[in-house]
Amino acid sequence: MRLITAHSSRAAGRERLPWCPRALAGVAKATFGTSDVLKVAFATPLATGPWELIHSGAGVASCPQGGRKVLATEGRGADDHGVKSGEWARDPEGLYQHSRGGVITVARLTELGVPSRTCYRRCRPGKQWRRLLPGVLMLNSGEPTRRQLVDAALLYAGPDAVVTGAASCRRHGLKMLPDGTFRVHLLVPLEHKVGSSGHVIVERTTRLPQAVMFSGVPLAPLVRSVLDECRRLGSRQEVSALLAEAVQRGAPLLELFAELDAGSSRGTAIPREALHRIADGARSAAEVDAMKVWRMSGLPEPLWNHELRDENGEYIATADGYFVSAGMAWEVDSYDFHFGKQQYAATVARNARYAAAGIVVLQTLPSRLRTEPKRVAAELVAAYRAAEARMRRAA
Repeated sequence: MRLITAHSSRAAGRERLPWCPRALAGVAKATFGTSDVLKVAFATPLATGPWELIHSGAGVASCPQGGRKVLATEGRGADDHGVKSGEWARDPEGLYQHSRGGVITVARLTELGVPSRTCYRRCRPGKQWRRLLPGVLMLNSGEPTRRQLVDAALLYAGPDAVVTGAASCRRHGLKMLPDGTFRVHLLVPLEHKVGSSGHVIVERTTRLPQAVMFSGVPLAPLVRSVLDECRRLGSRQEVSALLAEAVQRGAPLLELFAELDAGSSRGTAIPREALHRIADGARSAAEVDAMKVWRMSGLPEPLWNHELRDENGEYIATADGYFVSAGMAWEVDSYDFHFGKQQYAATVARNARYAAAGIVVLQTLPSRLRTEPKRVAAELVAAYRAAEARMRRAA
């Protein structure tokens, strides 16, 4: 606050003083106002006689010395001076307890006694809080976590919102999701008027699913979440990888097809093609690529995901592809696409059973199916010819 006097010869000296009435000898101070608006007035006696106003503005207050009226002006509030005012300022932890992990709406803060303009003032650059979405802020100025971004999205969209898409797929445990800017895809009832904003994609729907609660977050079921994400992916490889992982984790193919048919037709061409390939027997994205390489080879079509047993009915393995005429199994083995590291020993045991049964095995890394399809096709042909010749000699 600047001190103003009618005597210019004394103004400069007074303006160098700190904003504190105690630093001004002979200055009378009058204050009044509400919890968020501070009104302050100062008056000082002139050397020649009566008191003179040295700070002017809107409003009138009584000067405690001399009994005369002086004008008052609106001073800086609690945020600018560091002076706490109001119950909320005296109990900041109480605000946090009313939030979702530090995320809260301006409407809720207003109910707790925080003026709305104070909320927005505290979200300015360099201030204590951070605005995340319209009407939603974070009670600190740091970088929000993914969970805080999800909570902010739910507070923004309202209590009926359901998380779907990539954010939901991650919470369902899926990993085959593309990297990129974190977005929260929400489903809301058709009659809601809220729109997309910031990191939030809002989709109004007549088919709002029954939410599955996970750590306080309402998620769309796995099938719906996966297909909502697939509709927004433009890469066949990404769609195939995500759908294959979902199937491997237990998403029923019939439910996936039913959801695809029930929803919007927009963006369904690639997911539908990938689902048909999976239904034909491709249980992973790598096996979809394997089918493409097989078509390049010109060999007879193998039995996909075929279960093999020996003469005694003992289980040998389920080959990704089995060429009956050559007695050859083709395995597309990868930690990323097919199994976890803990199953490495099981893979070694599987290969031992193949050898004991006299079955030739060709193992291929899935990355080579995409980066070297012609070379892999040539290796497949060579292995097939060798296995076929071996069978003829054995006969």
